Amino acid sequence: MAKTFDVVVIGGGPGGYIAAIRAAQLGLQTACIDEWATADGKPALGGTCTNVGCIPSKALLQSSENYEHAAHGFAEHGIQVKGLALDLAQMLKRKDKVVRQNNDGIVYLFKKNKITFFHGRGSFAGGSAGAWQVKVGGNSGEALTARHVVVATGSNPRPLPGVAFDNKLILDNAGALAIPEAPKKLGVIGAGVIGLEMGSVWRRLGAEVTMLEMLETFLPAADEALAKEAWKIFTKDQGLDIVLGANIARVTPGRKGVTVEYSTKGGGEQKLECDRLIVSIGRIPNTRGLGAEAVKLELDPRGFVEVNAECRTSLPNVWAIGDVVRGPMLAHKAEEEGVAVAERIAGNHGHVDFNTIPWVIYTAPEIAWVGKTEQQLKSEGVQYRTGQFPFMANGRARALGDTRGFVKFVADAATDRILGVHIIGPMASEMIAEAVVAMEFRAASEDIALICHAHPSLSEAMKEAALAVGKRTLNL
Repeated sequence: MAKTFDVVVIGGGPGGYIAAIRAAQLGLQTACIDEWATADGKPALGGTCTNVGCIPSKALLQSSENYEHAAHGFAEHGIQVKGLALDLAQMLKRKDKVVRQNNDGIVYLFKKNKITFFHGRGSFAGGSAGAWQVKVGGNSGEALTARHVVVATGSNPRPLPGVAFDNKLILDNAGALAIPEAPKKLGVIGAGVIGLEMGSVWRRLGAEVTMLEMLETFLPAADEALAKEAWKIFTKDQGLDIVLGANIARVTPGRKGVTVEYSTKGGGEQKLECDRLIVSIGRIPNTRGLGAEAVKLELDPRGFVEVNAECRTSLPNVWAIGDVVRGPMLAHKAEEEGVAVAERIAGNHGHVDFNTIPWVIYTAPEIAWVGKTEQQLKSEGVQYRTGQFPFMANGRARALGDTRGFVKFVADAATDRILGVHIIGPMASEMIAEAVVAMEFRAASEDIALICHAHPSLSEAMKEAALAVGKRTLNL
């Protein structure tokens, strides 16, 4: 006999588990189905983000930064390190421990909120509005009936056509996080967020890294000033070899390495020989095996679930959130949609503002932004003013020994309303939150300029950049 729930969430990633928690908090009888498993077959809640994405990559980024600081930065602080050695196995072990702690944390949250968890692949088996039938694959084989279903199945890495991931020589994001020894030569196809982060990790650990990017422009989604500064730091200061406009012709794995044949407009046909190759050219929605055809759930030609502005699908009481729908593939975007959908199911008002979703690249220095770029505003014909302040003039940044980058404000020329904030520098991922709050409350740059910021702190660069919009910085 089928078990009945008010809400069944298919997928236990950031969007799914947060949607389940909020639905349960609102008094709805809630279940969540997720198929992620550890190497020994145990459930591993948290989806791509927790298991092979956001969390483990940040753990390795931190470990690799510590290693580089010990090798090159500590001496300036009067700290002498002798006999420095890399224990990569321990570094990976720590990364796995961090992942398990997050897995266990979600299990605890499910128990705390009385959410029923089913381990297996969830899919539609039929039904109609108010009585959708969902089955659980794997050993469970459970049959569920749900008044509402939330599809939160996430995304998978996009492979190069005709080049399958084996996670030995040709790696996706999961394989890039588990290389057993630092390669001498590492190739990366795609110089976006994942490519830059993973390329940075393995460069610090000793690899010679070459990145092949199909686009002619570096970080085109970022503000041009930010991208220009990042290019200088990554290529000239850190030694990443980034090739733009690379047209991949052929990828050939061999016994001990990979050969990539490519061409560029100025350089003609070229060849890259590397020990391992990371392919990070985007992600595709994970809708195979969802059983969409069983209930005639509408998908677009690329496999995304079709939704409206409220994340409602073509079927009544069926919702979809996160990477499996339109919009940026960001964990925090999925979380916000999960909360909003749970609120709507409970009869409340759910809110997500796509204009104030922050973007972060966790390189060193970090890159973060929210709102419009200068190039977007120019194309839209919007009159604006900018203000910029370098970390070189910030006392806390000097004390930290990291003065790279700047904060940049973009404000409406007539109203002074903040239209965008762009940061490259230390702790940019944390600093961008102030900008998100300001934009949510429709603040002007003058509002930030008038707020007292602690001294000495990196956040003072936010105040100074806001002051710069009115051409009245105090420390530059």
